[in-house]
Amino acid sequence: MEKFCLSLQTGMDCLLAFADQHPQAVEWYFALVRFVFPLLALLILIRAIRGLLRVPHAAECWGQLALPGGGSLPIFHWENILGRASSADVRLDLPTVSRQHAALIRNDRGEWLVTDLGSKGGTLVNGLPVTGPTALRMGDALSIGGVELLFLPLSREEEEALAARRRSEAPLPMWPSLLWLTLFQILAALQLVLRQEEPSVLCPLTFGALSVVMWLYYLVLRGAGARGFEMETIAFFLSTLSLAITGSSAPGAMVKQLAAVVLGVLLMVALGIWMRDGDRIQKLRWLMAALAIGLLSVTLVIGKTKFGAANWIILGPLSFQPSELAKIFYIFAGAAGLERLFRKRNLGLFMVMTGVCLLCLALMSDFGTACIFFATFLVIAYLRSGDFATLSLICGGASFAGVLVLNFKPYILRRFASWGHAWEAASTTGYQQTRAMSAAASGGLVGVGAGNGWLCRIPAADTDLVFGMLCEEWGLLIAVLAVLSIITLALFAARACRVSRSAFPTIAACAAGSLLVVQTGLNVFGAVDLLPLTGVTFPFLSNGGSAMMASWGLLAFLKATDTREGASFAIRKSKKSQGKEVSGHEKA
Repeated sequence: MEKFCLSLQTGMDCLLAFADQHPQAVEWYFALVRFVFPLLALLILIRAIRGLLRVPHAAECWGQLALPGGGSLPIFHWENILGRASSADVRLDLPTVSRQHAALIRNDRGEWLVTDLGSKGGTLVNGLPVTGPTALRMGDALSIGGVELLFLPLSREEEEALAARRRSEAPLPMWPSLLWLTLFQILAALQLVLRQEEPSVLCPLTFGALSVVMWLYYLVLRGAGARGFEMETIAFFLSTLSLAITGSSAPGAMVKQLAAVVLGVLLMVALGIWMRDGDRIQKLRWLMAALAIGLLSVTLVIGKTKFGAANWIILGPLSFQPSELAKIFYIFAGAAGLERLFRKRNLGLFMVMTGVCLLCLALMSDFGTACIFFATFLVIAYLRSGDFATLSLICGGASFAGVLVLNFKPYILRRFASWGHAWEAASTTGYQQTRAMSAAASGGLVGVGAGNGWLCRIPAADTDLVFGMLCEEWGLLIAVLAVLSIITLALFAARACRVSRSAFPTIAACAAGSLLVVQTGLNVFGAVDLLPLTGVTFPFLSNGGSAMMASWGLLAFLKATDTREGASFAIRKSKKSQGKEVSGHEKA
């Protein structure tokens, strides 16, 4: 390794000597590569984005309930509410049927169970009352409020045909995009080396290591039969931009940022494999809730203040934000917080957990993260209850609590006071926003080049103001593509929600996608003064180890909804010998 570093240093010295002798050629190179980067970004992302948006989301029918007078009611999910309510998965609009009458659930062994949800008319299986989870087999008679239904799940042959259809939905191969991304990384490292005042061998080493990690991840998983690497391609592209931005603003932190990417990838894989077991998900939901509250509580007690919020824990040379990792635990606990479908007691406990988390964040003065948690709560609560009235009351209560916070935290009110008037307070509360907008405007469509901007000298340029720095050095085209990449991930989750099989991956993916979009919106609009500057990071892009790890961890929830064969860690491959697909989150 030492010899390799010496050889690399020798090569850098020769390159720098050539640059000193031929400055005109170097300037021509810089002028040309500014237009090459947006083209490479398009080649990298267009295939990944198109691959995600073309994923078929046709509903999968897992059986039917035959009606006595002919006809049938299809079963499209592994967890179904049977009832009169318009939100019921299988609707029976009859006066003898309760709004939420019974739950029909497919467990992790492929068996179907029916549970009465406290209905007035009762539920019977083959004439016997249902007093607890009761097995349903092909041809069993199911009585819902006096309505006789015949249960007809898929046969083994039909499930084999369904698995074969899923295998035929082949994702686009991502190796061409990864090749373009490798070229992007090489050119970015070269430009930074030529632009840095004191070039270090760490710059090409970290970019080279990121490329090696990316290809190792792809080749190892591809060798194991995995497919569908669109999300990871987007994440590696944004991580490459993050490394480049870190190289411009804080070259000494590039190794730390690379380590965060590696740890984030490992966290994503481990979390995805962990989610295969539905029973384990339910058993660990209380631990996840305790971890989310515990991390925030510990930070509240021993946290240090940076950039106006006491949300940092500093241990010697290391500093991290526990609230970033708390996002993963919060979504996990919120999405898995039901012992059985639509049990209101558990929704109430989730509301209590949310209240404790928001209180901790308010006491830390971390207003931006509190907004992200609350938006995520609204998504999870709606998907679990569908009750607009309750959510409206919650929003009203949150607004009142926000007014109280502004009274007790006047400095936050001052931030709001400069919102929309940043240029009038360009030397005080609008200092960062005005500099970010000026830098973004100076970058134009293609940017001034990596390492050639001035915004990096402004505090928090590579975190809260990273969108301005991205526009300045890399141009508006790449900045817009970065935002579109995050939006694509959220759209994938929203489309998968309509035809999902199970509750946990659906709720978790929609919550993670919404969190990423809200966080991106707060960062981007805050930097350009369309929203108050709340001090949140741009997912995958901002400099920060804990934020990078959290972004990769959230990606595991999104991948859990990808039902294409071999595309998700959270879904085991179908076993042809058994004639059915085995999945870990069949019972959420």
